[in-house]
Amino acid sequence: MKQSTSHIANIIRERRSIKSGYSDREVTQETILEILNDAVWAPNHGLREPWRFIFVPTSEKERFVEDLVQTFSPDMQANRRNYFSQPAAFLIIVMDEDPRQKQWEENFGAVSALIQNFQLLAWEQKLGVVWKTNPHIYDPKVRELLNVKPGEKIAGFLHLGYFDQVPQVRPRTSAEDKLSVYGE
Repeated sequence: MKQSTSHIANIIRERRSIKSGYSDREVTQETILEILNDAVWAPNHGLREPWRFIFVPTSEKERFVEDLVQTFSPDMQANRRNYFSQPAAFLIIVMDEDPRQKQWEENFGAVSALIQNFQLLAWEQKLGVVWKTNPHIYDPKVRELLNVKPGEKIAGFLHLGYFDQVPQVRPRTSAEDKLSVYGE
């Protein structure tokens, strides 16, 4: 059995999705760029770098939330305003969609790796992140608001904010329980 865990293994095990309880502390563009400039080292086939980013800083969050809630039906707007007002900032990840299935899947895998890198690097800086893929990411009105072009996909909204409370650890199934060995 392994005696000690590496620094990166500790970060992987300690990271939590921060879904609420964000502080009012500003999330700066400088912080986001610092994290992204490391996160973009994610593996990606052919170095296609199939991503781009839309940052909604803390200073623009209220205006963004008001614009975003207008894309929802009137009966949902108060609920969505409350929901989207909780994070201190947002990072929207936009992915290049390739019409070829293999390349599309490679691109999505690369974007997913980039998001995981971002989450781990943010955690190291005590910046909370949760990756959200709610139905609004498919809404044509949201795509228009964010200037998402044909041939692009919103891979998710990253809700961002500093936090005080770390969520409880939720157990994971051991790899041994999920592993099969060919030939056995």
